[in-house]
Amino acid sequence: MSIREEIEEMERETLSPYATLSVNSKGRDVYEEPCDIRPVFQRDRDRILHSKAFRRLKNKTQVFLTPKGDHYRTRLSHTLEVSQNARTIAKALRLNEDLVEAIALGHDIGHTPFGHAGEFVLNGLCADGFRHNEQSVRIVEKLEKDGRGLNLTWEVRDGILNHQSRLMPATLEGRIVRLSDKIAYINHDIDDAIRALVLTEDDIPMELKKTLGFSTKQRLNTLIHNIIMNSRGKNDIVMSAEVEEAMIDLRKFMFENVYKNPVAKSEEVKAKAMVEQLFYYYMEHIDQLPSKYLRMMDEGEGKERVICDYIAGMTDQYAITKFSEYFLPQAWQVDGY
Repeated sequence: MSIREEIEEMERETLSPYATLSVNSKGRDVYEEPCDIRPVFQRDRDRILHSKAFRRLKNKTQVFLTPKGDHYRTRLSHTLEVSQNARTIAKALRLNEDLVEAIALGHDIGHTPFGHAGEFVLNGLCADGFRHNEQSVRIVEKLEKDGRGLNLTWEVRDGILNHQSRLMPATLEGRIVRLSDKIAYINHDIDDAIRALVLTEDDIPMELKKTLGFSTKQRLNTLIHNIIMNSRGKNDIVMSAEVEEAMIDLRKFMFENVYKNPVAKSEEVKAKAMVEQLFYYYMEHIDQLPSKYLRMMDEGEGKERVICDYIAGMTDQYAITKFSEYFLPQAWQVDGY
């Protein structure tokens, strides 16, 4: 018996009857020989972690564009916080931690530069629309590894695709990530907003603090405990009505006071203009795209779609650099002067 088979047997013996066992995966689009050490979801986790798209998250905006400070969240630190929350819940419920972690690490790799501002622009420019959850799946299925993709299991791709509020993953592990995403961004965005002097703890409505807690630590503790205690022994991932309503109201509070705050979003107009101008520039100068994107067009992909793929993959700084290269006068000097 291989190490992988020993781990799979351990899953059968120790995980909840509602867990998604590695041996029961619906598999990959392209068959691969099993690893002798890692079950399929652990293998997917490793592939995402080692992907270029994952590494680029460290230089992509979470909420605050180009903040002056080292402690503001990036899309990467957000992803790691989602993963940690989700693994804590999965472990307590005896669900598949490898599957949870793979979904969590991959859920946002399709995000654009400049956060949701970039996503908003590309959604308006691309004929088929642009949604970061769909782009995340497109990355793991097609764009990574020069068009070969990562060949992930169906369950991981389902969790990545359906992590947004309006959607519902097929597995309990995916549903954990769906809630962990909200728990993470609501709370760390409050922390960043306080750091940026956009909010104070006193601005948060008292009735929400009484239900959820009076600090980021207390709110995380309340939300994670509530999911665990209300989901034990159930074939679902749920919260109590009171806590869920308070979390929804806190999210609404954040939209009104942070996500739409003119101070927090003051640079978004510039970011949106850059993304838009880059799109139109590449429409007129398609030869400026890297060769792998030009090959995609030769293989039948639409021009707009390929340009969106390229721009969406940019980090904030790379987008600024390309915009500067194309649209700003470059310094020059004459020898001897």
